[in-house]
This record gives sequence, C-alpha cells and structure tokens, in this order.
Amino acid sequence: MAELASGIAEKILEKLGSLAYGEFSLVLNIKSELTELEGTVTTIKAVLLDAEEKQPYNRALSIWLRHLKDIFYDAEDVLDEVECEVLRKQVLRTYGRTSREVCSFFSCCSALAFRSQLGHKIKDIRERLGKIAADKDQFNLIPRLEDGHVMQRRRAMTHSFVPPSDVIGRNDDKNNIIDLLMGPDADRNVNVIPIVGIGGLGKTTIAKLVYDDKRIVEHFELRMWVCVSEDFDVATLIREILKSASGTIDEKLGVDLWQTSLRNCLENKKFLLVLDDVWNEDRNKWIELKGLLSGGSEGSRIVVTTRNHLVASIVRTGFTYTLECLSHDDCLSLFVKWAFKEGEDKQYPNLLEIGKEIVKKCKGVPLAIRTLGSLLFSKLEEGEWKFVRDNEIWKLEQKEGDILPALKLSYDQMPSHLKQCFAFCSLFPKDFLFNSDFLIQFWMAHGLLNKMPNNIQNLEFEDVGDMYIKELWSRSFFQDLKNELWDYRYWFKMHDLVHDLALKVAEEECSVVDFHTQNIARTIRHLSFSHNALQVPNYFYALSTGVRTTLFPAKLQVLSLLEQPMSALVEACISRFKYLRMLDLSNSPFELLSSSIGNLKHLRYLNLAWNYNIKKLPDSICKLYNLQTLLLHGCWMLERLPKDTRKMISLRYLTVTTTYTCLFENGVCCLNSLQFLRISDCMRLEVLFQGMDGCLTKLRTLVVSHCKMLTSLTYDTKHLPALETLVIDNCEKLSLTGGEDDRDLKLSLRKLKITYLPKLEVLPQWLQGSANTLQLLSIEGCDNFMALPEWLPSLKSLHTLEIINCSKLSSLPAGMNCLTALRELTIEYCDELIRKCKEEDRSKIAHIPTVRLVD
Repeated sequence: MAELASGIAEKILEKLGSLAYGEFSLVLNIKSELTELEGTVTTIKAVLLDAEEKQPYNRALSIWLRHLKDIFYDAEDVLDEVECEVLRKQVLRTYGRTSREVCSFFSCCSALAFRSQLGHKIKDIRERLGKIAADKDQFNLIPRLEDGHVMQRRRAMTHSFVPPSDVIGRNDDKNNIIDLLMGPDADRNVNVIPIVGIGGLGKTTIAKLVYDDKRIVEHFELRMWVCVSEDFDVATLIREILKSASGTIDEKLGVDLWQTSLRNCLENKKFLLVLDDVWNEDRNKWIELKGLLSGGSEGSRIVVTTRNHLVASIVRTGFTYTLECLSHDDCLSLFVKWAFKEGEDKQYPNLLEIGKEIVKKCKGVPLAIRTLGSLLFSKLEEGEWKFVRDNEIWKLEQKEGDILPALKLSYDQMPSHLKQCFAFCSLFPKDFLFNSDFLIQFWMAHGLLNKMPNNIQNLEFEDVGDMYIKELWSRSFFQDLKNELWDYRYWFKMHDLVHDLALKVAEEECSVVDFHTQNIARTIRHLSFSHNALQVPNYFYALSTGVRTTLFPAKLQVLSLLEQPMSALVEACISRFKYLRMLDLSNSPFELLSSSIGNLKHLRYLNLAWNYNIKKLPDSICKLYNLQTLLLHGCWMLERLPKDTRKMISLRYLTVTTTYTCLFENGVCCLNSLQFLRISDCMRLEVLFQGMDGCLTKLRTLVVSHCKMLTSLTYDTKHLPALETLVIDNCEKLSLTGGEDDRDLKLSLRKLKITYLPKLEVLPQWLQGSANTLQLLSIEGCDNFMALPEWLPSLKSLHTLEIINCSKLSSLPAGMNCLTALRELTIEYCDELIRKCKEEDRSKIAHIPTVRLVD
C-alpha cells in the first residue's frame, strides 16, 4: 500500500485544518509547530501522485514512500491525541461535576505534562518529515493534481481481429450482440450499445468476434475500431476514428479539418464504430464526440466496451449488454485448450483433476483461466500443478495481460480514497458476504470517509460511505449486489480475483494470520486472525504498537473452553496496541471485558455482539469518547448499559440486547450523534425512550425487534426529527397507538415496516406527519389489523405499499386514486381483500402500474 500515502497525507491536512486544532494550538502553545507541519505535508503531498505512479519501477522510491507513510501514520496518531483531548474537554464541559474540574483542565500537573509531551511529539514529526522531504529531490518528482492523475493502464493497443477458434463459450453472447446491432431502431440514427463486465471477462474479445462476423461485415458499409484507453481526448479520438476509417490521415490538417473530414466520411453511411476500453466519466466530453458521429444513416451503431457501469449509463441510448462469467464446462474446455497439447489431457487424468480445481478458483473469468493454463502448458509434474492450485494467483509470476495486471489497471484508475477503502477489504476471506452497514462503519473507523464525492457538501459519513460502495460496484470491484426492498442494508461480494488484487496491494499493512504464523512484517497495522488461540502468539510482541485493527473470526469463538485464552489475547491486544481504531470481539466467550478497554482512546469501532456470557460492561468503556460504533446485539445476559453511556459523544451506530426493563434509564443517555439504533431480543424491555426527550435528534434509522414485553414507544417519535427508516418486528404487546393526537406532527419518515404486531389494529395517527415524505409502507403478519385509515390517500409520496398476511383487512380505503405516486401494490395472503381487489375494488387500483395479488 505504498501508493496510498497521498490518502493519508490528505487526512492529516484535513485534521490540521480543523477549527478545533486552532483553539488547542493556542492553549498548548504549539501554533507555530502545527503551521510548519502543515506546510511540510502540503509540499510532500504535491508530488505523491507522481511518486506513487513511478514507485513500481523504482525500488528506492518505493522504500522512500514506505518510510514516509510510517511517519504519516505517526503524525495522524499524534493529531488524534489532540482530537481526544478536544472531546474530553467537551465531555467535561457538558457532564463535568464541578466547575473546578473544567477550569483546572489545563492547569493541573497531568495537563502540563500532556502539553509538553505533545509539543515534543509534533516537533519530532515535523523534523522527520523535513528530512524525508529533502530526500525526495533525488527522485525528480513532479507536482500533480489527482484529477490529472492517469496511470498507464495498457501498453499495447487492442486490435479488431481474434481467431474464433481461440474463444470458447461466447457464441450466444456474440449472436445476442449481433442481433442488437442489426435490429431495427426507428428512433435514432446512431444507437450506442455498451458491453460491461469486470476485467478479464473478454469484452474486447467478444467485440472483436462481432466486428469480424460475416453478417456484420455485410450489414455495415463502414466499420471502425478505436482503442480509447485512459485519455478520452476528443481531438485524438477524431484522428484515430478517421485513421481507422480511411487507413491514413494528414496530420497537418488540425482538429477543425479533421472534424470536417469525419463528417464527410460518415455522411449517409451505415457505420459501426467500436470504442474499446472506455473510462471516461465526463458526460460533456461524450456529448461532444457523439455530436460528431451523428451524420451516419439510420441503423448506424456504436459499441462501447467498459468495466464501469457509470460509463455505460452515460453513453448508452438503450440496452446495456452485461457480460457474465463463463459456465464451468466452458471454463474447463478453455483451460484444457491452453494447458495441454491437443489430446494430451486424456493421457494425464491426474493433472486434469487438479486442473478442475484450478478452474473453480478462476470463477468463470476466461483471462484468469488462459493465464494459468499458459503457465502450466508443457509442465507435467503434479507438484507444479498443485502449486498453482494451492497458491494465490498474485504470488505467481505476472506478465502483461495476465489477470492481476488486468484488474490492477482498474485499480490504478481509482482516486486515492477509493484505493484505501478497497485495500482494507483484503482483511476478509474470499466469498465473504459484505453488508453495506458493516463496511461503512469499518471504513469510518479508519477515517476513510472524509472526502465528499463530487464536492457535495453537508453529507453524513454514512452517505459518503454509501457512495463509495456504489462507485466500487460500478467499477466492478464488488459484485452480486443484493438490495432487498425493506432492508436498511444491502449485500455484496468480491470476485476471488479481485480479492487477490486487494491482497496484493495491501500486503505491506494488512495481514490474515493464524497462531502458527512464524514471521510477520513489522509494518503490519491491520490484523485478521484465521484461527483461535490457546495462548498469545509470540509474534504479537514483534508487531508495532501502531496496530490499528484486530479482527477475530466469529465462527471460531463459540466454545466456552476458549474463555481464558481469549481473555488473555484480548488483554494483550488492549495493553499493547494503544492506537487501535477497530476491535472486533464478536462471538467471544468471556464473561468480563477488561476495564483497561477505557485506555483505547483512539478506538472507533467495538464489536461485542453475540457474546452469550457477558453480563456487565466496565464503566471505563464510557471513556471512549471517539467511539462511533458499538455492537451489543445478541448479548443475552447483558443487564444494562453503563450509566455514563451519554459520555460516548461520538457514538453513531448502536445495537443493543439487554435484560433490563428500560433501555435508557431516567434520561441518563443523550446520544446526539447517534444515526442508527437497533434494539433486539430485549425480552424484559417495557418502555423505549423514557425520559429521552430531545436526545436523539440525528437518529435516522430505528429497528426494534423481538421485544415481547414492550408496550410503548412513549410517543417519542416527536423527538426524532431526522428519523427516515422505522422497522418494528415481533413485539407482541406493542400497538403503536395511544391517547395522544399527533396528526400535526412533522416527521420525515421514508420507510416504515411493521411485522408481526398482534396488537396493531390501525395505523398510528402520528404517521400523518410523514405525509410528504413516506415512500415505502409494509404491513405483514398483523392478525388483528382491521382497516387502512381514511387518511392513507394523503401520503402523497408513497410509491410502494405492501400488505401481507393480514387476514382481517377486507378493503382498501376510498380515494386510492389520489395516491398518484404509487407504483407498486403487493397484497399477499389476505383472502377477502384480494377478492375485493379483483371484483368490487378494481377501480381503486386501476391506476397503479404494478399490482401483485397472491392468494
């Protein structure tokens, strides 16, 4: 991850620019030190993009970047200490017991010692950075801006011919694309068809097959092929298109005459243009080019190959063709073709069996199969084949065109903040099912969500993280994205080969280890344990104290006999790794969490979920003023939250299971940073939010599930002005209605899902407060739900209504045609209601585009 130094530098500059440091720099008398530090970091950052591009070819430069990054990390830790003191001071001001405590904060001996120590640390960082900044001059680095930072992704131009015999399993794809190209299109002269897929799937290969097919040659008067590559320069593309069309071009003519020549060349001709390997996300550039290509006759086509779904959405005029992975049988045939001489596979059935396992690892990506097949060609020893089968692809010798370089080309195109986010995914196993909530919290714990995409302002970290995930997905680094309509999360995976790339780029800092690991690089700062321990591993003491992440595998932590070794390991982590940002102890068996957890003042993420034994959290946990995520769901024996939970003023994401009758007792908790709250399996919980008036002003998502004694939300929905998603599930004594009239309440709910509430008879009046915002409403398994309210048609933004298994609901209210935004109505297992919708109430739903009635 040497190439990620620019991302760390950016974070440091953001911290230095924070207004909070302005106050503390004066109090601590370190203003000049901070100013000089900022200047030095700014000078170095200017050349980092150039250094990161050149470092793969210059070992000395790579070492320089590694040393620089270590200093950057130390600088970030020091600045975080200032941030910790800012938060501590804020807590003292708000919750301090005496005014003397607040006034003496900077006058006591400990505060004076902190002042002196911090000043020395900042001075040391500045001096180290000054020295390494001077060393940069030997590399002749050029200042560059990220917007102009384009890695060289492909050295060889693609061409438009490929022998059909070299391609296996793509005949259907070829014919489908040919049908699209030759099909009628009366609406426009030039139709644009993108072919999208991850690197290595064969987009260019398919385009070549189509381009040279006899049907296409006969159908189009003019065919042109241009490899666009990374620089979408319109003038250059005009020249290359002309060159492809006529074979030669007069370089002296210039852009204006080239444009004229291009129009003349295309005029009244049915042409096919293939733009291969497009990365351009600037719609204006595309519109400019497309305007020059509009002179062809009806039926002209442009094919664009790209790895980026965003590019496809910009260029397409209709259908996008997504190229899928090859079937297993086709993969095996392709592998045999490249790994054996003709007929040789039958002579070596043992190698073929190993080859089948190698093919499975390739997950249907033909470029990976061809690469590994070529590597094994003419090698007939089982050991060599097993070596390939049992080792990661990135450990093999790589050549231009192999699968990892192909994927890394996509990686090199990403901005630094996305590179950092992607690299951290290497800590999780292959086929790991990510969910959006978890990954966003993970990235947030490491300060990776500070950069606002496209200069959008006033976004929450969670919104930025959501944008990052979707951008990585659009670039094909994530796949199989599943977004259930009513889920507040969505799920996705990484292709194995993409995971291998993440391992490669993160190998200096992220490591998946077991307890038999002998050697581990001191540069490692993020650890994921693949096995559990019977003792603290020896390499713990060789690691830097700057380790920031420790993850333990949930599936290996459920045995009670591991309680003592797990406790020892946790204690070792807490005592040694004082700069931890993320500590995942989910499914751990211990009963007591060490009180020394309060010393981890940098901690942002703590996962104690599914700990069946823990009964009490230490009071010291409330000293974690930086903590943003605390996961306590599935802690069946947990009695209550600590009384000073309110002091965790940075907490944004909280999940809780408790045995207590009241979650937040007597208003002791005022979590004004909280964005997400999930309360589940609290079997004795009776009241929610008692005494919490005005204390959850930023809460956006609330999930309450399986709380069988819960009778009331205390109508504190009025004190949740930011609430957008509300999910209430399996609370058998909760009705949601009461004596208060909240019709004038102004809420901002967008999603409401109510499931299995036997006490629910009607929708609560307070829901009318969301008349202008509610978009999705689902009611399921509510046996006594009698009727939809007469005011339902006032929900002007409602676009999805779902009613499932509500047997007593027999009719829809009048005025359904007033729900003009309603696009989907689903009614399942409501016999009488479905009958009426099919007969008497048919007119009420006639205007809805999609209606599903399931008996």
